[in-house]
Amino acid sequence: MNDDRILSVTALTEAVKNRLEGAFPFVWVRGQVTDLSRPASGHVFFALRDERSTIAAVWFKGDIRPAERFDPLTGEVYGDGPRPSPALSLENGREIVCAGRLSLYAPRGIYRLVVEYAAEQGTGRLHEEFGRLRAKLAADGFFAPERKRPLPLLPRRIALVTSPQGAAVHDFLCLSEQRGPGSEFRIYPVPVQGDGAPPKIIEAVLRIGEEGWAEVLVLLRGGGSLEDLWAFNDEALALALFRSPIPVLAGIGHEVDFTLADLTADVRAATPSHAAQILLPERSELFRALSELDDALRGAVERRLERATGRFASLENGLRRLSPRRTLEARCARLTAEVRLLRGAGKLLLQRGEARLKQAGDKLGVWPQSFRLRAAPLENLTVRLESLDPHAPLQRGYALARKADGKFVRLRSDVLPGEALTLTVTDGDIPVRVEA
Repeated sequence: MNDDRILSVTALTEAVKNRLEGAFPFVWVRGQVTDLSRPASGHVFFALRDERSTIAAVWFKGDIRPAERFDPLTGEVYGDGPRPSPALSLENGREIVCAGRLSLYAPRGIYRLVVEYAAEQGTGRLHEEFGRLRAKLAADGFFAPERKRPLPLLPRRIALVTSPQGAAVHDFLCLSEQRGPGSEFRIYPVPVQGDGAPPKIIEAVLRIGEEGWAEVLVLLRGGGSLEDLWAFNDEALALALFRSPIPVLAGIGHEVDFTLADLTADVRAATPSHAAQILLPERSELFRALSELDDALRGAVERRLERATGRFASLENGLRRLSPRRTLEARCARLTAEVRLLRGAGKLLLQRGEARLKQAGDKLGVWPQSFRLRAAPLENLTVRLESLDPHAPLQRGYALARKADGKFVRLRSDVLPGEALTLTVTDGDIPVRVEA
């Protein structure tokens, strides 16, 4: 045999590799994921199989983007921001569609699919339909931020549109028990998957609006594939949510899942549990806020009382300074002091007179008649002095009448009917009022 016709393993492998990769530079393959592994290298190894065959596949680390800014299949830019690469969510048993090139792995002599894109089976058509509906509803203003309504603060009555057997409503209610002021819930049971789901969900939304019981409508559904969530991409359902008379909170799927119901709702939660967190604050936060309000109220009351007390004291001091009674008391005190001085002066004068008279009598020793004549003026002076005492007539039943300004009443014309007067008698003052 001619040695020139004998190929080495490497030569044969290279020849097959060139033919294979040249014939299949890009190919779509549908199958079920199996033998999935994620080694430390960062590559993703798995196999695709159907009822009769299996093909190896690899998604190299260099072709895996941590997040996709647009759908590689449809070219649609994700309006909600980048989404995790499908390579990160591959699972054994999942039906997917892969796009890539065929290559031959020379060290083992096997061919395999080098994956560049993967999506769940059927998502290509659904992506296109989703993109079409999304563009249409956006043009009609369904997603406009200015039409979005805020959720009610601490709602008491909450309507839940969901499957009562699902984990979504269980998670929502369990979390709600620890939050909020203690709300009342009504569950409107509906199927959340399949062709029959949209009409039932629409019926529940319309019923809630007609009843007028709930303050907010919460749409709940757990995670799933695009096909599983397709009921929430129904155009008629989006219209019902758009026309809802009360705010709508959507908690559908996982954080990466977006539906037309999410985009139409007034508020979108990443998950059903997140919906409870958005709608109902933690009770500890409510208690803290209540305590802060209580402290602020107490502080405001105390500051107002302090200002009022200071103002009252200032007014009281002013009234005291301007009080007629205080003026009268001051004048009475001055009058009493002057009377005391006058009495003291009279007594001193009398004593001096008596002393001079006695000295004169001692010197003269005679002339009693002359003495009496000389004493008479002194006695007259004493009588006149005593008559000047303004309080002396009070001992005889007289009284001093003073007006509110402290002036003494001397004539009838000094007073008017109804005017208040103060009568001073021997043992104090008597308030009176002029009748006529």
